[in-house]
Amino acid sequence: MFPARARYSAAVSTHHPASPPPSARVAETVRAVRAKTSLEPRVGLVLGSGLGAFADTLDGLIKVPYSELPHMHASAVVGHAGNLCFGKVGGVPVVCMQGRIHLYEGHSAEAVVHGARTMARLGVSSVLITNAAGGLEPSWEAGDLMLMTDHLNLTGQTPLLGPNDDALGPRFPDMSTAYDLGLRDAAREVARAAGITLREGVYAGLLGPSYETPSEVRMLAKLGAQAVGMSTVLEVIALRHMKVKVGALSCITNLAAGISKTELDHAEVEETARKKRGDLVKLLGGWIEKAGAA
Repeated sequence: MFPARARYSAAVSTHHPASPPPSARVAETVRAVRAKTSLEPRVGLVLGSGLGAFADTLDGLIKVPYSELPHMHASAVVGHAGNLCFGKVGGVPVVCMQGRIHLYEGHSAEAVVHGARTMARLGVSSVLITNAAGGLEPSWEAGDLMLMTDHLNLTGQTPLLGPNDDALGPRFPDMSTAYDLGLRDAAREVARAAGITLREGVYAGLLGPSYETPSEVRMLAKLGAQAVGMSTVLEVIALRHMKVKVGALSCITNLAAGISKTELDHAEVEETARKKRGDLVKLLGGWIEKAGAA
């Protein structure tokens, strides 16, 4: 009776009934990881553009290239090394994604969150996510660190589209506190003790890869965002679907279009992230220890 609607429903479904569900692909990756290390991580990390060097500070570092793991894709973007790293921080066993893939590279939402889901299945209770972001507050400066308190998913995508994979989580996951209150308190405590200024705000996740126009930046500010980027939001949705606690930190690597007085480019993003490496290592190290003790 409604052929147009039927055609539309078929078009938006991203999971063919005959193909294995996401949880099955995650299980394959986990089995491959277990063949390479017996470490049982308590905390997971996702390291964004220019921030991957933190993984090299892990005690007893074990690096597994994504290319050696089924269903893990390496990013073609500079600053995303493409390794799953294992080790310890202050005695806390961790698993760390040294780089991530993005929707704008042509990957599906499911592929984008596969690494986060794998860390969850490896047994972590918390995942700390980092990203490089553009700042929307004129009073902020490149190099500021921002604790994410919430997000706006403006990518037009979700990793939960299509039939629900009940093995991962419920059909309608709650997102009231997507960014765990306890993890936020822990980050503030670590920052105060280390003398690190920690901004706070809402992150707007967009598709990319073009940077935003000045009009888009003004729109995002009116919507209540303090930072904008091209990652993180899908990973957070997938992790909360699996009942994993999430904390997230943005490195404000540039001020957004219409605020910045210079042309935006990815090299600037990487350079600013490198300059903040010292503060980031101190903050993440203390944050991991508190998350691991929770």
